[in-house]
Parts: sequence; C-alpha cells; structure tokens
Amino acid sequence: MSKSKSSKSWLKEHFDDAWVQRSKADGYRSRASYKLLEIQKSDRLIKPGMTIVDLGSAPGGWSQVAAQLAGAKGTVIASDILGMDAVNGVVFVQGDFTEEDCFKEILSRIPSGEGVDLVISDMAPNLSGMAAIDQPRSMHLVELALDFARITLKPGGCLLAKVFQGEGFESLLKEVKQEFSQVLSRKPGASRARSKEIYLLAKGYKN
Repeated sequence: MSKSKSSKSWLKEHFDDAWVQRSKADGYRSRASYKLLEIQKSDRLIKPGMTIVDLGSAPGGWSQVAAQLAGAKGTVIASDILGMDAVNGVVFVQGDFTEEDCFKEILSRIPSGEGVDLVISDMAPNLSGMAAIDQPRSMHLVELALDFARITLKPGGCLLAKVFQGEGFESLLKEVKQEFSQVLSRKPGASRARSKEIYLLAKGYKN
C-alpha cells in the first residue's frame, strides 16, 4: 500500500473511531484520556493533592485527567518536545526532559522539599512499521521515563508508562520489579485491539 493510501486509511479510522468522537464530545484532547480514566477507575492511582509529572504530554489528554483528579491542591507538571496548548491546572515545560536545562526547569516546579508522587508517560516513537526499528525506540522511551522516575519519585511513589510488548520487554519488567513493590500490566479498552501497547503500572517505589 502506498504511503498516501495508508495515511488516508489511518485518518479515516481515526476520525471514525468512537473514542475519538467521544473525546470531542466530552472536551478531552485525545482518546488517550480514557485510557488513564479506566486505569484510574480500577487502581485509584491519582489522589487529590498529588504531585504528578506527565512526560511526553502533548496534546494534553493525560494532563487534563491528572489535573482534574489531583484537584486544586495538587501539582501537575507536563513536558514535551512539542508545544502544547495551556491546560487548566497544569504547568507546561517545553523541551527534552533528558536535557539538563529542561530537567532543571521541571524540578524547579516541584513543590519545595517534596518529591513526585506519580510519573506518567504515554510516550511512543514515530512508528516506521518496521518492528526491528520501532521496538528499540519504544523501549528506549520507557527506559527514559524509568530513569526520570528513579530520580524524582518519593519513596512509595508510582510510575505508569506505555510499553510495547516485544524484544526487551521481559528484561524491563524484571528491572522494574526490583525497584517497585508491585508491578501490574493494564490494557485499557480505549487502546486499539491490534496494538501491542500495554501500560506498566509500578507501585511503591523502594528508592
């Protein structure tokens, strides 16, 4: 299939998607919002007053949900290389969080003397359609989110990150289990059935 035909097919599927239509009706920025809402319903991950960092946040679907659930006393810091329109209750830091300037800016937004309660990441690479390329890229993003969590999470904190099942997944899972008290996997209904994405939910950071 040519690239143009493939792109048209994806666009048609996207705009016909019930979750996309629902997100527009409900005022959410993306179908991804419902993934976090479903995980929240099953695991009660986000509580009022929490400090949360959303990595790879654009266009802001997860940030919206996090800010609503954390409430006025919570702190939600979002970061992405891409720009993101303002979200009520969210501090946005544009840049690469692995670079020193951006990382320091994120840290400066964390309430003084406190660590982060929850790191969330819905990051995914630009997919080429070639597993030998896409899988290492996706695993690299999860590793970056894990490294960020190691530095910023307070003891007992949590990490929720998208990961694609495939090469490197089992070794990552083993690594995360060594550093968190409980590690679970979630496949929300809003995830496309054919997608290999799941969400790794790690609770109780041992620090």
